[in-house]
Amino acid sequence: MRNLLFTGLLITSVLILSCTGEESGRKGITKEFINPASGYSQVVSVTSGGIKTLYVSGQIGKGEDLEAQMRSALSNLKSQLAAAGATFDDIVKMNTYIVDYGPEQLSIFRGVRKEIMGDEDMPASTLVGVQSLAREEWLIEMEAIAVVEVE
Repeated sequence: MRNLLFTGLLITSVLILSCTGEESGRKGITKEFINPASGYSQVVSVTSGGIKTLYVSGQIGKGEDLEAQMRSALSNLKSQLAAAGATFDDIVKMNTYIVDYGPEQLSIFRGVRKEIMGDEDMPASTLVGVQSLAREEWLIEMEAIAVVEVE
């Protein structure tokens, strides 16, 4: 399992490092910037060899508490995936950042994630407690990598 994860990360890294877009004249690798914002894109899609890898920028949510913001962030993540032709089932890696993380937040995180994403065939996942995010009112940020076959 560890070797498989390492191989997957190595392949992903090679794709990222070697991909400079269609304008470079490279054949077989394309990039698409989906829902561009100021200074970044919500999703970058890299397609090669019939496989599309999606890199979804960190999604935040609105609400008064962690649970509400997590539900909103997951809704935003779902929307970004849909814009790129993917679903939660296509996610292979998720990173989540929670402000002032403590053990009490873990049950909220797990409960909401299970309710919305299920609890079988889950993606690789990292949960990191952070001091703050880009704005004071943000309590959670979630980013993802998804892989889909090109039709």
